[in-house]
Amino acid sequence: MDTWMPPESGSFVGRTGEVEELARRLGERRLVTLVGTGGIGKSRLASRVAGGLGPDAFTGVHWASLWSLANASLLVPLVADACGLSDHSPGEPVDALADWIGARRVLLVLDSCEHLVTACAALVSALLARCPELVVLATSREPLGTGTEFLFPVGPLPVDSDAMDLFADRADAVGVRWTRPEDFVAAAEVCRWLEGVPLALELAAARLRERPLSSMARLLRGRLSLAGSPGSTVRPTRHRALRTTIGWSHELCEPLERLLWARLSVFRSAAAVDDAVRVCRGGPLTEAALERALEGLVRKSVVTLSGGRLHLFDSVREYGALWLAELGETRTTADRHARRFHELAVAVEDSWWGPGQADACARLADCHGDLCAALEHLLATDPPAAAELAGALGFFWACSGHLHEAAHYLEECARVVAGPGAVVGKVAWALGVVRCLRGEYDTAARLAGRADECAVRARDATLLADAAYLRGLVMLLRGDPSDALAVADRALAEPGVSAPAVARCRLVRVFALTASGALGEARAEAEGLRLDSVSAGEHWTRSYTEYQLAVIALREGHPADAADHARAMLRDKRLIGDVFGLGLGLDLLAVALSALARGEEAASAYGTGRVFWQMVGHPQRGTPELQPLRRHAELSARRQIGDGAYDDAYRLATLTDPFVALETILTE
Repeated sequence: MDTWMPPESGSFVGRTGEVEELARRLGERRLVTLVGTGGIGKSRLASRVAGGLGPDAFTGVHWASLWSLANASLLVPLVADACGLSDHSPGEPVDALADWIGARRVLLVLDSCEHLVTACAALVSALLARCPELVVLATSREPLGTGTEFLFPVGPLPVDSDAMDLFADRADAVGVRWTRPEDFVAAAEVCRWLEGVPLALELAAARLRERPLSSMARLLRGRLSLAGSPGSTVRPTRHRALRTTIGWSHELCEPLERLLWARLSVFRSAAAVDDAVRVCRGGPLTEAALERALEGLVRKSVVTLSGGRLHLFDSVREYGALWLAELGETRTTADRHARRFHELAVAVEDSWWGPGQADACARLADCHGDLCAALEHLLATDPPAAAELAGALGFFWACSGHLHEAAHYLEECARVVAGPGAVVGKVAWALGVVRCLRGEYDTAARLAGRADECAVRARDATLLADAAYLRGLVMLLRGDPSDALAVADRALAEPGVSAPAVARCRLVRVFALTASGALGEARAEAEGLRLDSVSAGEHWTRSYTEYQLAVIALREGHPADAADHARAMLRDKRLIGDVFGLGLGLDLLAVALSALARGEEAASAYGTGRVFWQMVGHPQRGTPELQPLRRHAELSARRQIGDGAYDDAYRLATLTDPFVALETILTE
């Protein structure tokens, strides 16, 4: 079963009956929504049930965390990404997602839908109508409101059993245990006053390091009695318990801890510590003071630290955002946040041709939500800076499969930023690459022309070369290698072009020579570019030189060499997360294996490749000369082992996790 679930923070306590009932409901209903207030444990319950399903329940379980998403127009791409779909198709994203899920029995978990209820309801209705075996489990503070929805209320833990167990467990985690009768009485009183709200209990347990249990019970009694007085407007009571506990935790923080808590609320992804320091320091929060404040917030369980990244519970983040507004720092903190991720994107772009390429890809993937947040903020406050950021991200997002996000932000930037400058030209170029990868060659060609015009006016040699790369790529995919070669040669003759742009134009040249039949010259060019890529320590360009060397080896009758080159390509593509490239590489490996009379392995490679092609929402793609190689290889493999054996091997590969199958293929 293909499953990804968020890691659990702390042990799961209680809710035995609810776990069993929810698992049963998922076997009976197609849309189940866990409804309850913030901090009540909806996400934890959903994770427990979905992660505990047996292998026969669903062929795939996919978790989409929506709390970081502010723009409803990007809901479908986010869910598609969670489902493993790296959509390269030009149509509506929901159509590609529905086709990808198809008739498979899939459980899709949509966590934290409350701020996107209308969009979530529309998406769920569309998917359920077209995917007959799909089951959706949603968590929300309010119902989605669809006709088929089964509401599953999630309430507080029973105060005399599960709540006590959770409080004791979290107290034990901070080194506090109670054995005296009066301690049990005080613990029971805390659980009653906090009304079994799990997040409130966890925050209270974290305070036991500094405050005796008996005084905690007295303090809560006073606070919650006051909050529940006749003049109080905080209802229902479980809202009161959580808000009071969060507010109490806030008051017990040191002033600089409160300031850091407020500033951390600007992050939409789990923040890397270095990013948090860059965004949140300033004024009294010097770097040393920030480090101490962060240690305090982690110790108090306001912030959790895992794998070098910081995470706040949604309710805690909301409180921090309110406090940030009270401080009058919402805009300035968002400015610093956007500036930090702008700097990060530019640094990644500058290091693209180098040994940090793979790490940079992973780095940008980890902070995807914050990059989107930075773009949205800059589009509203500083459109030229948004265009710079989108231009810097565009090629990376195209290579890593975030085509819909890239298109959305690049189009927004093109709409609000005018003029013939280099920034506008770079936006046009990056959008052209996206359109080309989606098969929209006419649009891509027009955007290449726009980028070229801007490059000439700005006298930007690198942008001029990149526009040539895009034009050459379109020509290659249309079957015009001689024109692509001429375009690349002209661009390479210009001085002052950056190394990544030179490498892209050299790739066009290699592809064009191969397609033109100049195999000896193409091999020499490819080997030279590969050597330069290896020396630089980068992987994207190198992977495509291996691709071309495999094609050349096949056309020259050296299938063993072709297989080696195809595997080298696949290793690089796996390292940088290029799903489109993995589909190409597996097709090429299958051709080589067929030529080596290894028909069953060829069928497995084709079957695995088909899954990756489905993940990009396209049938097999590539330059025109690859298609006849594919057709011939499949027919040859079928003759070698027979249609039945070929179909069995192919089908088995399509039913296997593609990354597991890829690992097996690369170790053979």
